[in-house]
Amino acid sequence: GRKEQELIEQQQIVAEQQEIVAEQQAVMEEQQEQLDKLVGVRSELIEALKDEFDDTDLRVFVDSQTGAITFDSSILFDFNKYELKTSGKDFLEEFLPRYLSVLLSSDYKEYVSEIIIEGHTDTQGDYLMNLELSQKRALSVATFCLDNEGVLPSTDVQELRSIVTANGRSYSNPVYNEDGTVNMDASRRVEFKFRLKDEDMVNEMMNILND
Repeated sequence: GRKEQELIEQQQIVAEQQEIVAEQQAVMEEQQEQLDKLVGVRSELIEALKDEFDDTDLRVFVDSQTGAITFDSSILFDFNKYELKTSGKDFLEEFLPRYLSVLLSSDYKEYVSEIIIEGHTDTQGDYLMNLELSQKRALSVATFCLDNEGVLPSTDVQELRSIVTANGRSYSNPVYNEDGTVNMDASRRVEFKFRLKDEDMVNEMMNILND
C-alpha cells in the first residue's frame, strides 16, 4: 500500500540525485581535462620560446611563469621618442620571425587567441604623457609587425591582423630593484604577451581548484 508507494518514490528521488551527481562528475572531469591540456600547452609554449631565444644574441627575457617576453626599449627607441630606431627595426626583423615561428606553429596556433604588444615607461614625469608615449611605442612596434610583408610571410601578417593588440601602460607596472626602488632602465620596456583561448575559463577554474 502506501508505505510501498513512498518507498518507491524515495528510491526514484535517490536515483535521480545519483544521476545528477554523476553528470556533475562527468562535467568536472571534462573541465579538468581541458584545464590540464591548456596548462600543458602553456608550459610547452613557454619552453619552446625559451629554446628559440636561448641560443641567440638577442637580448630578450622570457618569463617562465607567463611566457611574456620583455626587451629593453632603448634598443627600439631614443629617450622619450616613439619612432623605431634603425637598431630597433633590425632587432624586430630578427625577433619577430622567430617569435611567430613558435606562436603560429601548427602545435600552438589553434590555442592562441591574442598577441598583446605592451609599452611601459619609467616613473618620471606625468602619468598621461607617459601613457601616450607608451601607447605610441606599442603602436610603432605593432605597425612594424603588420605593415612589413618583407619581414614576415603574408600568411603570418594576415593571421596577426586578427590577433594583435597594442596597449600603452604608462608606468602602472614598473620594475623594482631588490631594495624596493624603481629600476628606471628596466621599467622602460616593451613586452610581447600571448593569451590562449579559454584562458579566462582556466584562470577561473584554477582559482576554484586552489580555494
